[in-house]
Amino acid sequence: MPTFVTMKPLTDTDYIHALIAEGEHQQQDFKFEISDVRKIAKTLSAFANTDGGRLLIGVKDNGKIAGVRSAEEQYMIEEAAQLYCVPPVNCHWQTFLAEGRTVLVVTVDESASKPVYAKDENGRRLAYLRIADENILATPVHLRIWQQNGNPRGELIEFTEREQLLLRLFAEHDRLSFNRYCRLSRLPRRSAEHLLAKLVRYGIVELLFEGHKFYFRLKS
Repeated sequence: MPTFVTMKPLTDTDYIHALIAEGEHQQQDFKFEISDVRKIAKTLSAFANTDGGRLLIGVKDNGKIAGVRSAEEQYMIEEAAQLYCVPPVNCHWQTFLAEGRTVLVVTVDESASKPVYAKDENGRRLAYLRIADENILATPVHLRIWQQNGNPRGELIEFTEREQLLLRLFAEHDRLSFNRYCRLSRLPRRSAEHLLAKLVRYGIVELLFEGHKFYFRLKS
């Protein structure tokens, strides 16, 4: 006769400990508390513009469970998602009781309408990406890529003199920053943004993030 093994269901504490054991990464961030809707909007923007993610509210950076201090933090999350993100971010949350303390787990969906901007203290709209465990400001080239991806007409790529110049520059340099590419090519910045975005979308060029800077190189 077959042997049936009964699996013990995870308790809230077990589940939260399992999430904490993953540490902070591209799709998970710890927040001790929510005290600034603009800062949380930045994180929501980064998750929505990348692969989605999960926020553990009431967990310190070192993984210690501190617990959510008040129900107000849930309303601040909703305010950040709906009023400080443009377009609004789709997220949902659950509460768990771990070690006698309440932990709020907020799941953020990847957006189908990129870029998602976050409003800063001056009302400016800035878009962010999630790279490893950091929220990184998106470059104008990222914005161009999203803009081109949203073009329902599509786009044909032609290897004009500009494209050939770019490929020659990459043959001479392992990688190029955007500013250096503009200087070497002598292209206007808007034209350079458009061209690089197009080549990234077609898989010819790739973005590389090193030392808190973005570089471009030919894709292997």
